[in-house]
Amino acid sequence: MDDGELEEPGFEPCLTYLRITHIGGPTVLIQFGGWRLLTDPTFDPPGQKYNFGWGTGSVKLAGPAVAASELGPIDAVLLTHDHHDDNLDPAGRALLPSADAVVTTVSGSNRLGGATRGLEPWATTVLEAPGRPSIEITATPCRHGPPLSRPLAGDVIGFALRWDGQEHGVLWISGDTVLYNGVRRVADRLRVDTALLHLGGVRFPVTGPVRYTMTAKDAVELCRVINPRTAIPIHYEGWKHFQQGREAIERAFARAPENIGRRIRWLPLGVEVELTD
Repeated sequence: MDDGELEEPGFEPCLTYLRITHIGGPTVLIQFGGWRLLTDPTFDPPGQKYNFGWGTGSVKLAGPAVAASELGPIDAVLLTHDHHDDNLDPAGRALLPSADAVVTTVSGSNRLGGATRGLEPWATTVLEAPGRPSIEITATPCRHGPPLSRPLAGDVIGFALRWDGQEHGVLWISGDTVLYNGVRRVADRLRVDTALLHLGGVRFPVTGPVRYTMTAKDAVELCRVINPRTAIPIHYEGWKHFQQGREAIERAFARAPENIGRRIRWLPLGVEVELTD
């Protein structure tokens, strides 16, 4: 731009690098090419109790590292599921109408209505806007609990984001899922560069040892199968029902073979981090 040329108010260059801000729990702000995408909005203050159904529930222990009022405009919300408050709490739900698009499960889209886009596993949709690169969003399989738990736990999806110019593969968000063959098949269909892994080893007293999200050990095994260049843990802190925090995840990756253990990357809460080649 020439010295005498003024930048238009509100203009943002079409940036080609990827920036990620972990806001807390499963909530992440993804910025690329002028796009601003938000995953699983959770912006309630701490201390509240929530009922997840069938005798399960939890308490929120930490608030968001970035307040909803400080977030700025959101182009699209990537909502892995709408029916659990640790993935969409009341403050996050209030934010949905301000987004240009909400992409979620088919059942969630039916519940939310409006301009939401509902995807079955392996279905795709495309985000398009003038002056920005198109982003292809593919829903990936999740199972939010043990076998046969879907009628109780409900539908969940993950998201794979693809755009022109990716050199090492897609950005993949696992969603709330245990490690099972549906997730393993991601390796057969996608080349993954950066993986945002929903961990925490979720359990509830009423269901005993049954787990509803991946453990640290599962994360190591999944990285062995999917082979991402970078694995970023999310959905492991800020709620009482998360059974494994950062320390347990670090131990598991420290014991993993070096080609897996060195791939983990921690994002400080509330800090925008640029991911580069």
